[in-house]
Amino acid sequence: MAEDRPELGRAQRRHWQDTYATHPGMYGERPSAAGVHAAEVFRRAGAEDVLELGAGHGRDALYFAHEGFTVRATDFSVKALTQLSAAARAQGVADRITTVEHDVREPLPLPDASVDAVFAHMLLCMALSTEEIHTAVREVRRVLRPGGTFVYTVRHTGDAHYRAGVPHGDDIYEHGGFAVHFFTRDLVDALADGWILNEVHSFEEGDLPRRLWRVTQTLPS
Repeated sequence: MAEDRPELGRAQRRHWQDTYATHPGMYGERPSAAGVHAAEVFRRAGAEDVLELGAGHGRDALYFAHEGFTVRATDFSVKALTQLSAAARAQGVADRITTVEHDVREPLPLPDASVDAVFAHMLLCMALSTEEIHTAVREVRRVLRPGGTFVYTVRHTGDAHYRAGVPHGDDIYEHGGFAVHFFTRDLVDALADGWILNEVHSFEEGDLPRRLWRVTQTLPS
């Protein structure tokens, strides 16, 4: 099934564009619980600038800005970033947020060691192969300053949708047009190789409920 992955990626990008166009602000204005936690972690670490991968329409990026961080918010949906920028202007934090159209399959458009912290809520568990996930985390490592912190969340193999829906191989299953790569604990541990793995926290979100891990890992200083 690996041969259909590039088309799956393109189809997912179109699907998210259409979803944000049809359902603007689809996740609401309140930050995610993971975003609130990440802000606390980043503040304790003395971080000032945050890179958010897969920011969507910006509920967490806006929260980070209100909490005093400078935020670079990336997403592959122009529709979502347009909504984020409009909300930032309306809330008076546009000077603290920069939006960048970016597909996580591509190198990050940032210099080495240029940010204090990185946040990604359910971005790494999208329709990415295991190899693409490893490449994305290597990019996070590249742009983080020594001692920098990476907080991410992913759906895992204990989730009710794992091994249900349309299979695409590599633990990727599609439900209602959304493809998800369900993480094993071995994958989490492999992604932390060369990092300090601070925490792997299990939690639930949404009505299903979705079952996720919140992972915090730090670059050695």
